[in-house]
Amino acid sequence: MNLVETLNQQYMKPELPEMNVGDTVRVTVRVKEGSRERNQAFEGTIIAKKHGGINETITVRRISYSVGCEKIFPVHSPSIVSVETVRRGKVRRAKLYYLRDRVGKNAKVKERI
Repeated sequence: MNLVETLNQQYMKPELPEMNVGDTVRVTVRVKEGSRERNQAFEGTIIAKKHGGINETITVRRISYSVGCEKIFPVHSPSIVSVETVRRGKVRRAKLYYLRDRVGKNAKVKERI
């Protein structure tokens, strides 16, 4: 194993839950405001997963006050406190970008049992 792979393994988070595209997740992020720190949760549907290893990112989308909001989270970032899967989604594609055009009940993903 070369030096880069060793460093990557050192900084990766081992305790991440299994999460796939279509799942609803709650991502808790450490936010720093001035000299104070607090944790803030962002709950939404994963519409994309990109890259792999230390560079892995997830795109989470939620609707708040009838406005769509997307955030891209680097999964192994030290500012991510925790990621928990709220519900599993039943989808048949790798990217759910079509949800951006949907509103209301059409924007829901069926639950995998």
